[in-house]
Formats: sequence, structure tokens, C-alpha cells
Amino acid sequence: MERVAMVLEGCREALNVAENGGDSSNDVYSRFMKSHTCYDLIPTSSKLVVFDTSLQVKKAFFALVANGVRAAPLWDCKTQRFVGMLTITDFINILHKYYKSPMVQIYELEEHKIETWREVYLQDTSKPLVSICPTASLYEAVSMLIRNKIHRLPVIDPLTGNTLYILTHKRILKFLKLFIADLSKPEFMSKSLEELKIGTYNNIAVVRKDTPIYAALGLFVAQRVSALPVVDDAGHVVDIYSKFDVINLAAEKSYNNLNVSVTKGLCHRSQYFEGVLKCYQNETLETIINRLVEAEVHRLVVVDKEEVVKGIVSLSDILRALVLHTVGPDSS
Repeated sequence: MERVAMVLEGCREALNVAENGGDSSNDVYSRFMKSHTCYDLIPTSSKLVVFDTSLQVKKAFFALVANGVRAAPLWDCKTQRFVGMLTITDFINILHKYYKSPMVQIYELEEHKIETWREVYLQDTSKPLVSICPTASLYEAVSMLIRNKIHRLPVIDPLTGNTLYILTHKRILKFLKLFIADLSKPEFMSKSLEELKIGTYNNIAVVRKDTPIYAALGLFVAQRVSALPVVDDAGHVVDIYSKFDVINLAAEKSYNNLNVSVTKGLCHRSQYFEGVLKCYQNETLETIINRLVEAEVHRLVVVDKEEVVKGIVSLSDILRALVLHTVGPDSS
């Protein structure tokens, strides 16, 4: 009850400032984020999986699948601190770097420990783990996610050194959506994606139904994207192949043959797939946010009237526009 009272009080503060701030309410969401801490967003009960860096890479990825999580903080028992995150991106990088053919076993995946993979992959580019303390504002959290181009931000208690929660774009936007009706609505919420220039519309990476999985992994690595629209010969979107779909290769233990098509790979989806979530450039930002939150997805594929892919709108794009007031894929 105490936490709920704190959240509602912060909501009232943001609303009062907006009402006293004249006719401009365009920064109401920024003020809302500044008036709430990361602690406000942490659920009373949640699952957190932590890996020791001495664990075998293969076992770690199997554990991600078994626990239904997409990432886990890495604990180094030698230094007695968290040193990084193991994510699906690591699985993709390992497969792309070491895969040779269906006839050759990926030794590095079968035998390497996490610490070995980090030494090979990071080499001399190792950076400290990007994290945030529970008393920091959600505005700081959004800024760190966007600035560091990361999708997960560990909340670490500075006193105990324990990881309390993993913040994501999805979780932050969902939290904002819970209270958005109590805040004054900015004018830009009624404007279209095209007017606000939200999303990425140049050099959109796509694959075809017969594209080999290995080629798709190469696009993930080179383009640093989290999903690839699957198109037919006319450019119409018919499916989507995301990084999360790749982890199913571990679940099915089918990662030794990456020459099969993405269509065959998508047959191993562990969850029911309702179809590609799409939107149009003339739809309002409010409509887009509602669709993202209700569908609990990380992105929408922007299409034209013929269902031809025109762009991608991600949660990162939305939070950048709502909270940081910057638009466009190249905004800093």
C-alpha cells in the first residue's frame, strides 16, 4: 500500500505541474518519469536468473529457455561483482562466428565457459556493466537505455551489490501507460508517426521465406537490429523473424544446421503467434502506444496500403520521443 501511495503521489505531482505550467504539456511524461524511481517499477515478486561466469555457455542458454527469460546478469566469483549480461544476442554472435556446416559441431558453444566467450568476444573492448540504482529516476533509466543502445538495465542495490530487477523499454512504457489517463495529454499524442518522424525508414533489413537462418544471423550482427520482417517477392510482409525466435534453436537443439530457411526455423516457435503486428505512418502516436502495450510486443512493422514494408517503430523510438523529446533514428 505504501508503494502504491508513493506512485499515486508522484502522478499527482506531475499532473499539478502540468496544470500550473500554462498551455504547454509536452514534457508531462518527462516530469512523470523524473518523479518516479526505479524502485516504483520493481514488482513485489519476479523471477531473476543469475549466471556465474564459470558456467558452460550451452548450459546457460538452455537455462534461459527453461526459465523463460531473455537475459541474465553475470556474476564473477573471482572479483565478487556483476560484470555483464548474457543475452540472446550472445547466442546469435556465437552461432554466427563459429558455425561452419551441419557436419561440423560448434565446439565453442558445446565446450566454452561464459568467461572464455567474454574474453574472445570482448577482447580489449570490455566495458563496465551499465547498471542503475533503485533510487534513480525512471528518466535516468530511459536516458541510459537510449544513450547506451541497450535493451536491459540491471537495477543494483549499491549497499549489498545485489541485482534487484532488470529494467526494459517494455516494462517502463507499460508502467507509464498505467497512469497515462491521469496525466494531461500532450498535443503530439494526436499527431501521426509521419508528422513526428518517429521510427526507422531507411535501409530496413528484411529476409525472404527461403533465406537461410545463418544469413539472417548475419543481418542481426551487422545491422544491430532485433527483428527482421519476412517478405514475399512483392515486398509484402508475411512474417517476422526476431532475435527471440533464435533462442528456439537452443530449445530444440537444432542449432547445428543453420542452412535451413527462416520459415522452417519459425515452425519451432514455442508460443502462439498471432501474426505480424503492423501500423501505418498516418496513425497517431497514441494509437501506436496502445497497440504496443496491449499486444506486449517490442516493435511494429510500418507498412503501406499494399502491406509493403516501409519501416520499423520500436519501443526505443517511442520512449525517446515521449520522454527525451528527440525523434528520428539518428537522434542523440
